[in-house]
Amino acid sequence: MKQEEIERMTLHERIQTMEQLWESLMHNQENLESPSWHHDLLEERRKRIEAGEARFLSLDDLKKLKSA
Repeated sequence: MKQEEIERMTLHERIQTMEQLWESLMHNQENLESPSWHHDLLEERRKRIEAGEARFLSLDDLKKLKSA
């Protein structure tokens, strides 16, 4: 599918297409490999949480930061 075709789709059609793609990927999980940087990022975050250095935001707080 080309970018132009996607842009002609309605929002509802795009969401439906994404859901169908995710569903197809979920049935082939054994073929999915996470990149090594995923592991590295998760490990870094785990260490920050354990060290008490992680900062957690509510969704409302995040929205306020984005609009500021």
